[in-house]
Amino acid sequence: METYDISLEGMLFSFLLLLIPLVISYYLGLKLTSSTLESAVRMVLQLVFVGIFLTFVFDLNNAFINITWVFVMVIVASHTVLKNAELKTRNLLPVLVLFMALTNYSMLLYFNRFILDLNNLIDARYFIPIAGMVLGNSLKANVIGMENFCNEIQRNENRYLFRLSMGAEKTEALVPYLRKSMRVALKPTIANMATIGIVFLPGMMTGQILAGASPIVAIEYQIAIMLAIYVTTMVNVFLGVLVLIHRGFDDYGMFKKELLRNP
Repeated sequence: METYDISLEGMLFSFLLLLIPLVISYYLGLKLTSSTLESAVRMVLQLVFVGIFLTFVFDLNNAFINITWVFVMVIVASHTVLKNAELKTRNLLPVLVLFMALTNYSMLLYFNRFILDLNNLIDARYFIPIAGMVLGNSLKANVIGMENFCNEIQRNENRYLFRLSMGAEKTEALVPYLRKSMRVALKPTIANMATIGIVFLPGMMTGQILAGASPIVAIEYQIAIMLAIYVTTMVNVFLGVLVLIHRGFDDYGMFKKELLRNP
């Protein structure tokens, strides 16, 4: 089955859709006009660059380049998580990058070897897009988890200090906040899994169908990728909070508020 290309005229009509939110923003005084236009322009420039770059990478299909590009994706994702969680990057970024790299590389190799059964585990056409889906879908959960953990610690500082004064170890006193942060962060992903296929058709499944794959094949891919996303998201959130527990407290168990962008 042939995949239909979108003509320049079709792309123009897609951009015309932006008039709807712009008009609503103007009349309601939402002040979202400049941010909407800026985000749209950045999206187009980034996707054009990535499209050109990936065409080159897919044709070359060099293992070193593939691994390096995914590592760059991990760095950008880690920086984005810390920035959106209102945390400074100096002390947290290196450890978070290391943990996220280990998690995501492990999942990619497992997925390509045991689920897709590829001969070339670093094949660019699978390695990079799957990394993008796994990282992209875990970003929001990471932000929610780390931000919630910091907020809970500050909101319940007296209760936390009381546990310490009663002889609890730092890790023991922080476990309740770890649990709550992970539950809050993972709720959206769990909700997506519970409603997928009935409430919405996800991007990977839709893309497979539009590309001509049978719905059954598309479903197989979507089930596999959703399970990979959920597992990776849970591990990433857990490790992200562990980074905060390891780097976010001094020798006396006090939370380092200087790590916050807006303490």
